[in-house]
Amino acid sequence: MPISYAPAGKTGKWDGAMDWLQMLSGISLILFVWCHAFLESSVVISPELLNTIGHFLEATGMVQVGGPLIFLVFLAHFVLAARKIPFRFEAQASIWHQAKMLRHGDTWTWIVQAASAMIILIMAAIHMWVALSDLPITAAKSAARIQSGGWSIFFLFLLVLTHVHVGAGLYRIGVKWGFVKDSERAVFKKTVTMIVIGFIGLGLLTLGRYFFMSVN
Repeated sequence: MPISYAPAGKTGKWDGAMDWLQMLSGISLILFVWCHAFLESSVVISPELLNTIGHFLEATGMVQVGGPLIFLVFLAHFVLAARKIPFRFEAQASIWHQAKMLRHGDTWTWIVQAASAMIILIMAAIHMWVALSDLPITAAKSAARIQSGGWSIFFLFLLVLTHVHVGAGLYRIGVKWGFVKDSERAVFKKTVTMIVIGFIGLGLLTLGRYFFMSVN
């Protein structure tokens, strides 16, 4: 049977288009994660403020429609990124060996981003399912959940992994797509690191507020 070949340049064209989609979906998810962090942290100011925000989002259908939509974007982003993630043990071992040999920070950034993505996919799916299947969203419900079982540890890991992954993604988007020049790379990396630390700190305040909040 004769072997058919794709026209020259076709694979590269599709790869380029999928890279663009991966970048756009990544930016969308970065903005969502940051907005979610700010809205969730409203409980630090007042549980009633969080309840008001939650009621508004549900009354306008943003939770019921936006939640599943965000998860689809997240899933699509993972599938697009998975094209370049090695799943075979031999390939993973090779990349790990090369990373140790090269000792380049950007290589380790990609490894952290790829490894955290697979964990976040599972944890974020669990988080979204639990939240969307127990509407309405209230501060008391969230506090009771965090104060029971191992949910506080679950959300602590999810908090750190998510913002580290988002920071790595933001840095790589800036460098890969030429938004950040070589001379600006070091400053940009420090800025992204400070943003990640800031959001993790904000998340810790939010978790602490939930953990010590009265649910009676």
